[in-house]
Order: sequence, then C-alpha cells, then structure tokens
Amino acid sequence: MAMKAGFLAAAAAACVCLAAAAAAFDVPTVAFEEGFSPLFGDGNLVRARDDRAARLLLDRRSGSGFISSDYYLHGFFSASIKLPRDYTAGVVVAFYLSNGDVYEKTHDELDFEFLGSRWGGQWRVQTNVYGNGSTSRGREERYLLPFDPTLEAHRYSILWAPTHIIFYVDDTPIREVVRHPGMGGDFPAKPMAVYATIWDGSAWATEGGKYKVNYKYAPFASDFSDLSLLGCRAAAAADPAALRLGRSSDAAAAGCDLLGLLTADYAVMTPQKRAAMRAFRARRMTYTVCYDAARYAAGPFPECDNSEEERGAFWAWGESKTVVMKARGRGRRGRGSRAGAGARGRAGAASS
Repeated sequence: MAMKAGFLAAAAAACVCLAAAAAAFDVPTVAFEEGFSPLFGDGNLVRARDDRAARLLLDRRSGSGFISSDYYLHGFFSASIKLPRDYTAGVVVAFYLSNGDVYEKTHDELDFEFLGSRWGGQWRVQTNVYGNGSTSRGREERYLLPFDPTLEAHRYSILWAPTHIIFYVDDTPIREVVRHPGMGGDFPAKPMAVYATIWDGSAWATEGGKYKVNYKYAPFASDFSDLSLLGCRAAAAADPAALRLGRSSDAAAAGCDLLGLLTADYAVMTPQKRAAMRAFRARRMTYTVCYDAARYAAGPFPECDNSEEERGAFWAWGESKTVVMKARGRGRRGRGSRAGAGARGRAGAASS
C-alpha cells in the first residue's frame, strides 16, 4: 500500500524528468482512460491521479498489465518506462504489440522485453519480431543500456510500417527490420493491440533461468507514462470477432494516414540515425540471431544486414565477444556472464 501511495505522490514530482524523456519525439500522448484498459492484476495496476501514468506491480500473488482499447494496423507506439530497482532476477517487464488473443496459432508480435538481473540497474533489453505464428523462428536481439533505467524514465518506441520496423530507445534507433520478400509471412501484417506487463519469468529471464524471482524484494514496480498510440485503428479490443472476420482491414484503411506515418521523422532512417544505431549496436548488443549459426545452421534470416567484419565480433552462437554484463560495485552476488539464448515465455501471473 505504501508503494502505491508513493507512486501517486511521485507521479506529479517526476513530470520534469518524464517530459525530458518524451522530448525524444514530438508526439501526442493519451490519458490511460483514453487509450487503455486493465488487462490483469487487479490492485497491482495503479493509475496516477491525473490518469497520465500507471504503475505495474509484481508480488507473490500476481503480476499486472494493461492493453490498448483498440487494435492497430501499423503505427508508432511509445511509452516512458522506469524499471524496478535492486535485485530483479527473473522479473520481466514488457511493452509490446501482439494479436495472440485473437490468432492463437498464427499470431504476430513486436516486443520490448526488459529482463531483470542480480545487480540493481543492469537490466537487459530484448527485442523480437514474430509474424504469422513464427515462434519457432525467433528473431531475438539483446542489449545492455547506456544508463541506469531504474533512476528515471526513458522512452521506448516501436515504429511498425508496411515496409519496415524500427525499435527506439529515447531518440536512438537500436534495431531496424526491413521487410524482405524472403520473410514471407514472418513479417507482422495483421492488426495488433499494445500491451504493457510485468510478470515472473523465473524459468528463463536471467541467465537462462539460473536465478529466480526473490519475493523478499517484492513488490517490484515499473512505471509507465507518456503513452503514445499513433496508429491506424482496425478494431476495438472488445470486438476481436471483427479481426477474425476480416472487417478490420477496411476500417484501418479508411481512417489511416499511411503517407503521414511513412514520412514522419520517426519512420525515416536518416544517415545520422543509421550511424547512431550502428554505434549503439557495436557497444551495447550482447546477442543477435543474425550471427547465431548454431541455432540456424542454414544461414541468417533474409532481412539480416550482416558483414564479415562485424561477424568477427560475435561467437558462432550469436553472442558478442566483447559486450558482456559485468558485476558492479562491492557486495554484489557474484560475477557477470554473457547472456544465454534462453527460452521465451509470457505469463499472466507470478509463480508462488
């Protein structure tokens, strides 16, 4: 209860920091009531008094999450997120697009997943792309952040266009997936909703499941604000039948400024942005599926922009030879290690 009350008081005090994070792109934001609905967690979802922010809590009883009120066919989706502090092994915070509730076997998905650690502040970020149920062909990448994401909110954004996808941290692109004919249905192409969740990923999130959630440190709290939904509305989340029956495509086309989306600054990869992306990836990427020859012996995915020079910086199993997580400070719980490929999962509630 104290943590929930503290969030309500801190939400107003944090407005200066959050405004700085939101300045990454000049985009409008929505109040929670205008764009989202609770998904699970009951009292573990706490909304700010002004309804412009929400706190998600994970404790022994449950995780929590919320979902956009509409499904979208392409768009720009963004949130400022502050991650839990201290020991967070096994904790997963996610900001993502998905239609798994509608297309259980052929779902599409675009992920930001934040993976907790034994050392406060050293969260890893994982991005992933799925299309048409291609979960057996995961396209994971993982990165370390150049800042402590537990001290203040930073903005994380996903641009999803018919031609390409860009993941952003603040105003820096960290990954671009250009649609390639060889991808076929693996490129997300069906309307998706926007989700934010926190949950127990003990089975895989931290060093392949070696370190579990320790509820002695609970509740784990993640703050979401500056919520942006700039997309082509396809159907209400309360009416998934419209998606299954195909009525959503016409609705999205009728109300969508696709040219405006494709020409917006966040959709255009300038030479300066590309240079910043390459620099980030060289310094911060711990794993990429594009160099994982052990997992995909037939070769990289068609959209991978590989080079022989860059390949030398990665092991044959896709992990970086130089970018590794290291223990920080004294009195911490052991030594750092490279991120393992791990398994992937999502859960609606914490394990006991």
